[in-house]
Amino acid sequence: MRTMKRNDEREPMHVFEEHESEVRSYVRAFPAVFDRARGSRLYDEEGTAYIDFFSGAGALNYGHNHPRLKEDLLEYLTGDGITHSLDMATRAKRRFIERFRDVVLEPRDLAYKLLFPGPTGTNAVEAALKLARKATGRTTVFAFQGGFHGMTLGSLAITSNRMKRDGAGQPLEHTRLLPFDGDERDGLDSLAYLRRELGDAASRGELPAAVVLETVQCEGGVRVASADWLRGVEEVCRAHDVLLVVDDIQAGCGRTGRFFSFEESGIRPDLVCLSKSLSGLGIPMALVLLREDLDVFQPGEHNGTFRGHNLAFVTAARALEFWSDRAFQRAVEAKALLLRHRLESIVEGRPSTEMTVRGRGLVQGIAFDDPSVAEAVSRQCFERGLVIETAGHEDEVLKFLPALTIDVASLEQGLDIVEESLEAVLTGQPEPALV
Repeated sequence: MRTMKRNDEREPMHVFEEHESEVRSYVRAFPAVFDRARGSRLYDEEGTAYIDFFSGAGALNYGHNHPRLKEDLLEYLTGDGITHSLDMATRAKRRFIERFRDVVLEPRDLAYKLLFPGPTGTNAVEAALKLARKATGRTTVFAFQGGFHGMTLGSLAITSNRMKRDGAGQPLEHTRLLPFDGDERDGLDSLAYLRRELGDAASRGELPAAVVLETVQCEGGVRVASADWLRGVEEVCRAHDVLLVVDDIQAGCGRTGRFFSFEESGIRPDLVCLSKSLSGLGIPMALVLLREDLDVFQPGEHNGTFRGHNLAFVTAARALEFWSDRAFQRAVEAKALLLRHRLESIVEGRPSTEMTVRGRGLVQGIAFDDPSVAEAVSRQCFERGLVIETAGHEDEVLKFLPALTIDVASLEQGLDIVEESLEAVLTGQPEPALV
């Protein structure tokens, strides 16, 4: 008698489709069952290799399973190191704090205190919003069109994406969304708009607690704020005693070339939110940096079960070694320049198609006037062995997020796939069968 196979044995994706919520999204864009990864390569359970230009949405700046980080983690685990501690003191936490002070803060003459919220980026944003409101006694927060700050209610209230906001199921209040740098249409000056809004709020006695921004709106379509604009925002905030919060969750940890994305502008935010690649190995970890005079929470007033994620402290401390090495930063800058030149060459070689290059460092993008092109190119890339996502309000931008550690050969190979895929889409070629 023949035994029938279960559906999930015949169809690799069946278990996910039958049992997982419809809210899943990335699995729809990249329909493979991934099994292992190393560096800038992902492998599915059939052994097919994919170059990774996605990097876990920016959570894997140092690639998959970096041997240095993995070595420290395995040693810690086999030595029965503390894994969970809430906010109790541990050697792993102390080592991270000391390394962060020595490698990141002191060389930049920054005197921030460290607040460990829950382990995700939206936890960092929520903590910063609460702290800004408590420290100032004000309620409203200003943010910018195109910004993305997280999926919990406070973070979502300062996120502009309509589809994400609609998922809240309730009004998102006490926030204002203003024009971002580059929104100068119909004579609008976004900085003058902010200046006027804060001036009007001051005259009514209704100043906001904070202005929250990303220096690069990664999810918002790789839109880059200029250094002059950032300095202007800081100046306006200082003039009205409004806190400046930089969400550096995706653009930070070296993604734009330096550890903080705001370094080149010279601004000094009052609060900084970090997460994603902070742990370096994809282990959840988040951090809020704050001015000492803003350290106004009472003990236990903001807490969380997984603030003491010691496995993340271990790998994060080791990952900071990259930023003690000037050669590493120069290599990142060289790869960013290569990426920019190749993208510009791809665009200039197809003048009949409306597309532009955006970005800084190793977060860059090609924006298409026709949003369907970006999605089609992403699909073609996946069929050719490259994982790359889209971004923007209409997913009109093909977003490049290779690991900072990617080797030049893999970067070039991935860019070749992008160029082939774009040509296939523009000429109407069918998607290839992945082998």
